[in-house]
Amino acid sequence: MSKRILITGGAGFIGSHLARHFATQAEVTVLDDLRSGQAGNLEGIRCRFLHGSILDAGALKQAIAGAEEVYHLAAMISVPESLAKPAECALLNTEGTRRVLDAALATGARKVVLASSAAIYGDNPTVPKLESMTPEPKSPYAETKLAGERLLEQYRLDHGLGSTSLRFFNVFGPRQDPRSAYAAAVPIFIAKALCDEPISIHGDGGQTRDFIHVTDIVAALAYAGDSKVMSGTYNVGYGRSQSILALAQEIIQLTGSKSKIGHLPPRAGDVRHSLASTVRLLSAGWKPQSSVSVGLAETIDAFRQLKA
Repeated sequence: MSKRILITGGAGFIGSHLARHFATQAEVTVLDDLRSGQAGNLEGIRCRFLHGSILDAGALKQAIAGAEEVYHLAAMISVPESLAKPAECALLNTEGTRRVLDAALATGARKVVLASSAAIYGDNPTVPKLESMTPEPKSPYAETKLAGERLLEQYRLDHGLGSTSLRFFNVFGPRQDPRSAYAAAVPIFIAKALCDEPISIHGDGGQTRDFIHVTDIVAALAYAGDSKVMSGTYNVGYGRSQSILALAQEIIQLTGSKSKIGHLPPRAGDVRHSLASTVRLLSAGWKPQSSVSVGLAETIDAFRQLKA
């Protein structure tokens, strides 16, 4: 009999890719309240979808029953929204994680894997970012992700619950929404390029990011969930940085676009350079299978099909 897994937030961008990954090898349950996810993301994926919140005890109990592995992606994911609604962010991200851990203990789950974030490092200029660096969260979102990591470690030490936290860097791929108020650079740039519309960059475009294709994020999640020895926190990136300007230029080239690049005033508090040290994750035996160039080509193809 195939193993049972639960993906909280599984109708979201990353969660739906994870659901697709597991659909052929496990019994997948997705619990999502659709506050930022979309049921359409799960179209054609073999899974049990439950529309509900991790804060709803009944829905969580039903979703997690029999699960061996729990991939906890449900969260308030927007930094600006967390600044506007800090109490709601703490309830969903911190208290929600505690309830997921309690439910995992109650059902006898073997492992909980948390989707965490490089936002925990704040605007510390040191690169690459090492997991051992002192956290400097600058938003309620980042604070709650750090609290989640600490909860997982506490439950591992106090209750023997297997747990791993993965700090995602700049994830991109198909099903990322360019129309969202908090959309990331890659989907916005691709959507603009495919329509030959101007692409706007904040500042000079020299700020750098460690972009990673969603297929490798999914692979890292699955690897951590399967591992009996991985615990604590791991960065997930490629360990390579690319400037925002170079990213826009590459997307224009790959799409054959006539888009022109324009510059807006720099965003207040924007981190200048972000780069993951991936030594810890690579030492655990994980290896990336994709790359930024391959991922961009796949993502552009997916956006073209949607546009057609």
